[in-house]
Amino acid sequence: MSLNRSEKEAVIGDVTSLAAKAQTLVLAEYRGITVADMTKLRNEARSKGVTLSVFKNTLARRAVAGSAFEVLGDQMTGPLIYGFSVDAVAAAKVVADFAKTNDKLVIRGGAFGGKVLDVNGVKQLASIPSKEVLLAQLLGLMQSPISRTARVLAALAAKRGEGAAEAATDAPPAEAEAQPA
Repeated sequence: MSLNRSEKEAVIGDVTSLAAKAQTLVLAEYRGITVADMTKLRNEARSKGVTLSVFKNTLARRAVAGSAFEVLGDQMTGPLIYGFSVDAVAAAKVVADFAKTNDKLVIRGGAFGGKVLDVNGVKQLASIPSKEVLLAQLLGLMQSPISRTARVLAALAAKRGEGAAEAATDAPPAEAEAQPA
């Protein structure tokens, strides 16, 4: 079924707004995927903040013209699903994880920061930990020197405390020193 002019303009407007917000676009060929598998993929994508859509390629090319994703224009052929995400790795992670379990989803490429990514580039982007994990690792690295210093100081204090306790038990009582012999 063909879209009329106003419907095409609406689609182009939707894709343009998605492209303006997104950091990453991943293209994957979905030929042969069942509706149930596609629904599962879309639910997973939605939970990760990824927008997965199927568009006419000519409309998608027009919509991304002038954006960072314009570099993918020549790859927009065939039955493609477009994955847009604001998070830099989310779209690549969702599509790559699904492609591992479903061989009918074939990653064609992607774009990040105005640079074209091939299949391996998308997979490498997908292997990067999420923002939350990276922040937790950074916080751990920042806390590490402080916690080590605190442990060393606690060990020194404990050692001095043991030394003072031993010195107190080795010394004669204060009363014994005060009595004349």
